[in-house]
Amino acid sequence: MSRYARLWASARNGVSSVMQRCEQRTQFLKPSTGRLTCLAPHKQMSTFPQPKRNATSPVTWATLGVFLAVGGGAAFYVHLEREKRSQVVEKRKAKTAGAPAIGGPFTLVDVNGNSFSNSDLFGKWVVLYFGFTFCPDICPEELDKLTEVIDILDKTPDMPEVTPVFISVDPNRDTPEKLKEYLLDFHPRMIGLTGPEADIKKTAKAYRVYYSRPEENSDGDDYLVDHTIIMYLLDPEGNFCQYYGQIYTAEDMATGMVKFIRERTKSATAIETSSAGGSGLLDFFSQAWENLVSPSK
Repeated sequence: MSRYARLWASARNGVSSVMQRCEQRTQFLKPSTGRLTCLAPHKQMSTFPQPKRNATSPVTWATLGVFLAVGGGAAFYVHLEREKRSQVVEKRKAKTAGAPAIGGPFTLVDVNGNSFSNSDLFGKWVVLYFGFTFCPDICPEELDKLTEVIDILDKTPDMPEVTPVFISVDPNRDTPEKLKEYLLDFHPRMIGLTGPEADIKKTAKAYRVYYSRPEENSDGDDYLVDHTIIMYLLDPEGNFCQYYGQIYTAEDMATGMVKFIRERTKSATAIETSSAGGSGLLDFFSQAWENLVSPSK
């Protein structure tokens, strides 16, 4: 049974109970002796003419009308707030409905050799970048830019902490030890991930990242890896939000992220406030009604 149905049932039962008590308290009989007898509380009354007594009740028609009017208004307000919340959720779904299916579960290895999965990032805003440590120019430049972006976000008021993540597309050379040493030159919060070739391919495919390297290396470890140059913003649920190509500056990226995160945070706060406020009003009026119709002791 819904909260509205329970509230209406309580009101209906309460009114019935109150009216029965009012009838019991005001019901008098005139026997043949001419003496007035009150059925409740079962006492003989004086033979002298008795003044009319006003039956007292915890609820009058006036207070009942006021309570129902105010309660109905509160229920209507709760309904409107829930409609607004539904509209916000639907708008959010509409924004993501046409978005490409980017991302998914993965399990890799961090710089300490420990298993690390996408679920370890839940609850955090994340900027994800794929590259390799032997990259001579582009990867260092992009990671420097990412470090600058995180520094800007950290200095922006009311911004949640954003975690940078670097995933290697060259696991043959990028061991956990190598990755750990390489990332010392960039942001201290940056998480480095590598792992078996099969897991790297699966992760790159999930995030629509292309990479390739020579099948046979005549020069041993001296080779380059061709890969997509792109960064992804992920929300605390691990969902893809926005992407930033190489042409974006650190300022452009930071501005876009601040705007998106604030809008998302604002809508989420509005939904929580609406839900809490609506539940609080229903609880208040339910308790008020129970107190109103309960017989005084």
